[in-house]
Amino acid sequence: MTGLTARFPSLRAFGYPAYVRIWFGAFVSNVGTWVQAISIGVYVAETTGKAGWTGSIAALTYLPMVFLAPLGGALADRVDRRRIIVPLTVAQALGSTTLAILALVGHLPLTWVATLVFLNGCASALSAPAFNSLLTEIVAPEDLLSSVSLTSAQFNLARTIGPMLAAAILTTGGITFAFATNALSFLGVLIAVLTAPRPTGNPLAPVGGLWRGILDGVRVARIDPGIRLALPLVLAVAVLIAPFIGLMPAYAIKALGSDTADASRLAVAQGLGALVFAFTANAVAVRWGVRRLMTYSLLALAPVTAAYWLAPTYRLAFLALSLLGGVYIWTLTALSTTCMGRVSRERQARISSLYSVTLSGGYAVGLVLQGWFADRLGVRLVPTVAAGLMLAIVLVLVQRKAFRAIEASRPFGPLAEGAGAGPSVAAADVSE
Repeated sequence: MTGLTARFPSLRAFGYPAYVRIWFGAFVSNVGTWVQAISIGVYVAETTGKAGWTGSIAALTYLPMVFLAPLGGALADRVDRRRIIVPLTVAQALGSTTLAILALVGHLPLTWVATLVFLNGCASALSAPAFNSLLTEIVAPEDLLSSVSLTSAQFNLARTIGPMLAAAILTTGGITFAFATNALSFLGVLIAVLTAPRPTGNPLAPVGGLWRGILDGVRVARIDPGIRLALPLVLAVAVLIAPFIGLMPAYAIKALGSDTADASRLAVAQGLGALVFAFTANAVAVRWGVRRLMTYSLLALAPVTAAYWLAPTYRLAFLALSLLGGVYIWTLTALSTTCMGRVSRERQARISSLYSVTLSGGYAVGLVLQGWFADRLGVRLVPTVAAGLMLAIVLVLVQRKAFRAIEASRPFGPLAEGAGAGPSVAAADVSE
């Protein structure tokens, strides 16, 4: 490594030109995704006036992960991942184009919105494991944490720009242009993936059929002590904390008395905080180790979340959400790196799919439950109680010294299987 990538560990993945192209392509696509997500959230919140409907329709994007991500992971470990990503990306672009056409002709009922959001979620569920594992083909194992943190930074930079662009589009061009923007943004992913070099070395060697591949991923997650700790924590974060994302428009409009523009700016606050923290995640993990990064971020997550939901004014909510976005991304970076870094490349797509199932499925459940309970008990009370439960879970794990599992030996890592790929991210971070 030379230049900035040698001086700053967090930027090491930028030393791979193919990774840079995919990073920028995904960034363009994610900007469009956030434009559409904010637009749909505002449209549903203003149309129904219910946090429950806002959360439920947002959940339809993530619910398919529960059923389809394991299939996507098993497929991604058997074939060239580009053959999965390209057609499914085209399908998502067609879905956004359909939404734009319906909005243009003035016929956009919630049933059509919900259906197309769900179908988009299906395509995303099948392609996400392939896309995530494609990145592991590009960077060396010791640079996996840099790849994860920079990908998080990219996503949250898009989260910052997307809502601002959404606010501008909604106030000038309307929701039709918002959907059309997302449809065009998928070109970024298509160009980057199609121009990425194909992996060198031995091809993937799947064992048995698809179902056996799925079960093998479950077996690995059950046996490996680090993954066995991380995945339940991902579920807890997804159900109890993550719904702050989907409920943001309803919270801004109902609890803070804000308008559409302010609802979009709240998403910008989260993105700004996440962006800053994402760029520092690798350096902090090198200094602390992944175990301490995960422990400290989880301990801070619930109090910061409660501060956001209890903020009495929009300005304080904006500040609290900026911090929450950062702590949240540190938490997910540590959890994701633990899951992906403890297995060999041949199993990473399957573990990635289980991570996606857990995060997205839990998020969908949390959105629905917190949204509908919030309509009855208060949009501030329900998420605050959920944050308190999250803190209790983490304190119990700390008291039992459960986080030591992150540093345990890796029965399915590259060295254990004789792949000769070098140390996993988790091992390298601990030693450094």
